[in-house]
Amino acid sequence: MQRRMPRPNSVVINVSDNGAGIAAEELPKIFDRFYKGTGSRGSGLGLTIARNLVVAHGGEIRAESRPGQGTTMTFTLPIS
Repeated sequence: MQRRMPRPNSVVINVSDNGAGIAAEELPKIFDRFYKGTGSRGSGLGLTIARNLVVAHGGEIRAESRPGQGTTMTFTLPIS
C-alpha cells in the first residue's frame, strides 16, 4: 500500500478492517453512485455520500484493499 504524506494543516484518518477485502477491478468504482460490489447488501450510496461530504469540506478520500486481507479507507480534511 502506498502511503501519502499528509498536507500541512490537515488531519488524516484511517479506518481499517480485516474483512474479505475488495477486488482490484471493483476498487475504482466503489465511490460511484449506486455501484454495488459483489455480495453487497447496501444501496450503493454510502461511499458516494462519504466522498461528497469529504470533498465538500475540501478533503480527499481513498480506499486501499487486498482481497482476503481487508480494506483501509483514508480521508484527509483541512484544519481551518
